[in-house]
Amino acid sequence: MVSKASIKWSKQITPSQVQQLIRAEQDIRKAILLFDSATAEYANGFRHDHNTYGLMISRLASSNHLRLAEQLVDRMKEEKCNFSEEIFLSMCRAYGRAHKPLDALRIFQKMKKFQCELTEKSYVTVFAILVGENQLKLAQRFYNYMKEMGIPPSVASFNVLIKALCKNSGTLDAAFRVFRQMPDCGCTPDSYTYGTLINGLCKLGKISKAQEMFEEMHVKGCSPTVVTYSSLIHGLCVSNRLDEAMKMIEEMSSKNIEPNVVTYSSLMDGLCKGGWSLQAMELLEKMVSKRHLPNMITYSTLVNGLCKEGKLQEALEVLDRMKLQGCKPDAGLYSKLINGLCDSCKFHEAANFLDEMILSGISPNRVTQSVHVKMHNMVVRGLCSENSPDRAFQVYLRMRTQGISTESETFHLLVDCFCKKGDVHKAARIVNEMMLDGGVPDKVIWNTFVAGFWGRRKVREAAELIQADLMREFLGSKIAL
Repeated sequence: MVSKASIKWSKQITPSQVQQLIRAEQDIRKAILLFDSATAEYANGFRHDHNTYGLMISRLASSNHLRLAEQLVDRMKEEKCNFSEEIFLSMCRAYGRAHKPLDALRIFQKMKKFQCELTEKSYVTVFAILVGENQLKLAQRFYNYMKEMGIPPSVASFNVLIKALCKNSGTLDAAFRVFRQMPDCGCTPDSYTYGTLINGLCKLGKISKAQEMFEEMHVKGCSPTVVTYSSLIHGLCVSNRLDEAMKMIEEMSSKNIEPNVVTYSSLMDGLCKGGWSLQAMELLEKMVSKRHLPNMITYSTLVNGLCKEGKLQEALEVLDRMKLQGCKPDAGLYSKLINGLCDSCKFHEAANFLDEMILSGISPNRVTQSVHVKMHNMVVRGLCSENSPDRAFQVYLRMRTQGISTESETFHLLVDCFCKKGDVHKAARIVNEMMLDGGVPDKVIWNTFVAGFWGRRKVREAAELIQADLMREFLGSKIAL
């Protein structure tokens, strides 16, 4: 690692020289060392100005080192360095990206405390962060505060307000009232205004109204963006109006508006849900030919659609393609593939994918626990139905080591499978583990279990063994009480 002592500076250090070196250094830790070493002991009288401070704070904020960035702001004040609005706004935006809107608001308050000159840009930036993070009540109070402070209405502030009002159906009418009042305040709605309204309408299922706004947008001379088209295409797909969605993407091409990953993914999702997964595959090829890399949502959508239509080979090809791109499948994608394999009674292949998933480091967590429970139990039951108890038992053992709960029906099928095989000792182990988990074997399991023993030649030996097991369980429960 680079140390301060190893950095050699010229006798005349200039702010531009420091900035150039900090920009060139990709490692944020080394960039910090460069920043600190420039003023070490002030041997040559160099001190950072607002430009070098601003650059370093921006780098730290972009790298999510937000507390270090704040420390530099405090250091600027101690050294009586001039502040610029953009230094604080870079931190506000970073807190917004980190989903910490209250910290963004705190930085805004710090701007006032440090007597940094605030412009409309600062107010709108914080307002937008609050709305973007769904802090709508706080955003409303902040908007009222903006008016109290005499911040004049602007297209930017109106756009954020409309976005807030489009969040739910109860305030949608208010969004349109604000939209219609904008010209009276000297603010002409722009492409972003229309796009916000169209997106809100689509999310609330009001597709016809969104199309009307789209037409009005053209009449008013506002050019739709790729985001506007993507919102409308997604809305049409959700409403199963796939033909209209396809026409929209063709219209984009005719107007030289390049679809992005979101556009393609939305349309592929609609095609897959409509049972047109092969057309979605064709769209994938077109997307790749345009040099747009598919993302996890794209791949997951395709795998799910292909599996639902029983096109397992194509789904496996998509999975291989995904791995070659360097994308790592998650538990959700494996779940879709394993469900498809189980629906086609390919339980051994499904078990192999469970192995692959575990080997790749995907283990249950708080979010995916239920997905793992469903997958594993489904595979074990399928293997039992195929009379493959040994493979089923392997999956069952892994479930126990990973804390994946076994459902009652799964226990029953395992016991039945091993009793039919004649391996009653393994069946006894499974019944015992079921009771250890707090389960109570029902009449069917006990009948299956006892029948397995009585079907053997050494009936007395078997009966004594089961009696001993039951007595141990009984005495254990008495002692526990």
